Amino acid sequence: MTHRFDPTSLREYDIRGIVGKTLGPDDARAIGRGFATLLRRAGGRRVAVGRDGRISSPMLEEALIEGLTKSGCDVVRTGMGPTPMLYYAEATLEVDGGIQITGSHNPGNYNGFKMVFQHRSFFGQDIQTLGKMAAEGDWDEGDGTETVTDADIEDLYVSRLIAGYAGGSFKIGWDAGNGAAGPVIEKLVKLLPGEHHTLFTDVDGNFPNHHPDPTEEKNLADLKKLVAEKNLDFGLAFDGDGDRLGAIDGQGRVVWGDQLLSILAEPVLRVDPGATIIADVKASQALYDRIAELGGKPVMWKTGHSLIKTKMKETGAPLAGEMSGHIFFAQDYYGFDDAQYAAVRLIQAVHVIGKSLTQLKDEMPAMVNTPEMRFQVDESRKFPAVEEVLARLEADGADVDRTDGARVNTADGWWLLRASNTQDVLVARAEAKSQEGLDRLVAQIDDQLAKSGIVRGEQAAH
Repeated sequence: MTHRFDPTSLREYDIRGIVGKTLGPDDARAIGRGFATLLRRAGGRRVAVGRDGRISSPMLEEALIEGLTKSGCDVVRTGMGPTPMLYYAEATLEVDGGIQITGSHNPGNYNGFKMVFQHRSFFGQDIQTLGKMAAEGDWDEGDGTETVTDADIEDLYVSRLIAGYAGGSFKIGWDAGNGAAGPVIEKLVKLLPGEHHTLFTDVDGNFPNHHPDPTEEKNLADLKKLVAEKNLDFGLAFDGDGDRLGAIDGQGRVVWGDQLLSILAEPVLRVDPGATIIADVKASQALYDRIAELGGKPVMWKTGHSLIKTKMKETGAPLAGEMSGHIFFAQDYYGFDDAQYAAVRLIQAVHVIGKSLTQLKDEMPAMVNTPEMRFQVDESRKFPAVEEVLARLEADGADVDRTDGARVNTADGWWLLRASNTQDVLVARAEAKSQEGLDRLVAQIDDQLAKSGIVRGEQAAH
């Protein structure tokens, strides 16, 4: 038996595709067989399996479990819930790995798999190995004694989210976007002090109200309305699988991922002075400056949740985050990205700092920046184009950081050009102290792209 995956489905951080087109039950079965084989060869046997609220998730779960047991692993089903609940199961139950079936923040017809292998991220080369094993039929056979059991961990997970909570009492709006975090959020708000209003906590894989991606401002319209109508202190929003957090202040202004990190850093550094805090290359210079000002050690790292988690372990960082709203706590937690836990820590941070979220937003340095500009390029061109840009910049003596693509510092501010690891797109972003400065930076990006024969065209879809 061999199996061939659609090449577009094997991504850098996960396996993902359009159900019925590039992803289906046969792929799920092959993932189960490959993952179980690798785990057995590494001395493991038990795998936790969770799923999000998409319509295709139960079907993929069934096929995945069939593959896992056929190649010799016992399965512990944790049921429907956010991805961090599966990560929590993997960290606390007696298991050797975990797989969450989730399409994350993608449209409803997508689905995919996020994996943890013996308490570490399973990504990059690991995922390519699964593809190679499937093509060669390199799978072990089980002995027929494999078991499938259920673990109801939702209540344990919710109580872990507020363990040691010492935050104040606020009026907060919560928008779960009909994603998998809804039931957890309903339980969580009952345990928190203050006044809480929830939106779209019923799980619906068709996402009838808005797309579950809090990094796109248009998806926050309902939350802004709720915060304004009820005169709330702030609002929190979650993506489709609960591993990315969005927030708005009392005036309905978005508090972006890097701004959230600058707030969360303050209490973390009070407990752990001088600690390393990691952010991705898309984050504002204001964040790195703020971490340094608070006595921490800012580290700029590559975009991607698996890459950040790996870097945190390497540096012992208690906190890390991405522009996209993935926030990782290792201080008093497990080091994975968990939007529900980050929400609790944010409420606590606002209380500890002693200022409203609106005031904290007001006090942030005024920067003018572009959103993330994404534009399609041929897969074979995306990395070479960035290399060409780097070579020209370095020849011109520009101040360039090549952690992940090209991040260029100028008197006006900075601009970034990098290749997406998961799609055939280039990503650009720029930030300056004034609109004129920003225009100059964007002109530099366009000039470099033109020299490599690329025009910054229409925004590519996520």
